Amino acid sequence: MKKLLILVAAFTLSAGVFAQDKMDKKMDHKMDHKMSMKKDGMMMKDGKMMMMKDGKMMTMDKEMTMENGTTVMTDGTVKMKDGKTMMMKDGDMMDMHGKMKKMKMDKMEHKM
Repeated sequence: MKKLLILVAAFTLSAGVFAQDKMDKKMDHKMDHKMSMKKDGMMMKDGKMMMMKDGKMMTMDKEMTMENGTTVMTDGTVKMKDGKTMMMKDGDMMDMHGKMKKMKMDKMEHKM
């Protein structure tokens, strides 16, 4: 009876360890995804629209719609969800959530 009790206790503890490992991997994957989303976005550089995707910079070849409904065109025209439009200037950047930022030119040089 003691052997059976020890066997059940050992099995229960080992099952908890395996479950924890799976949760850690899921959390790591979610964190990686969130970190890559922070880097992703559009920016105007030297009069051209560029797109950052998974840490790689490439020319923007099609219009993109951000999470908040803002649409960014390949010529730098930005159309907000409420219908307002604006034109991006060199150094302007928009993340995938639709939030506009101003990037310093020296940082842009390092990314290229």
